[in-house]
Amino acid sequence: MAELQAAVIPVTPFQQNCTLLWDDGSKQAWVIDPGGNVPRIREAIGTLGLAVERILLTHGHIDHAGGAAELRDALGVPLDGPDERDAFLLDGLAEQGRAYGMTEARNVRPDRWLLEGDAVTLGSHRFDVLHCPGHTPGHLVFVNRASRFALVGDVLFRGSVGRTDFPYGDPAALLESIRGKLLPLGDDVSFICGHGPGSTIAVERRANPFVAEVLG
Repeated sequence: MAELQAAVIPVTPFQQNCTLLWDDGSKQAWVIDPGGNVPRIREAIGTLGLAVERILLTHGHIDHAGGAAELRDALGVPLDGPDERDAFLLDGLAEQGRAYGMTEARNVRPDRWLLEGDAVTLGSHRFDVLHCPGHTPGHLVFVNRASRFALVGDVLFRGSVGRTDFPYGDPAALLESIRGKLLPLGDDVSFICGHGPGSTIAVERRANPFVAEVLG
């Protein structure tokens, strides 16, 4: 990623990949999916000397969004995403938190819902917004085509895909999101996902059994 740098901070008992993404020259930065452990995230921001200008959410699950309200208040920056179809999840974060012992989680609404076809910019770096439902109805993916890099949340993992065994999950929609939105990005695209190590489209096309199912 020329000029773009990233650091992953595992947060919450679910070990979710909260990502710090920044321009190496200006230190302008985003925080993507601050699910919790906000003091740890803020410490990393300070250590790296970053000037955070925006928080982004790929979707509304507690391990991705549970710390968003606290971090937005602390940093005084806008919160963008996900798609509004995840509003019901963001409205239930505090209740989810009590169920999982994550008592710091608060309900949150973004300053801006994002839609397929929108774009968000980090300095000179443009990220296209793709709507990739299935794991949740409003799940988004952020793609920087110039750097051949994407933030895919819980749509696609190394060797696996996102869960769809929720009442609102949709296995067919998830596979179609992968087939119709992610695979066409190109084999040379690398990605950071919501849990575990990142990968590339090429590796997943070749070795991921769920992608093999998509390809028939």
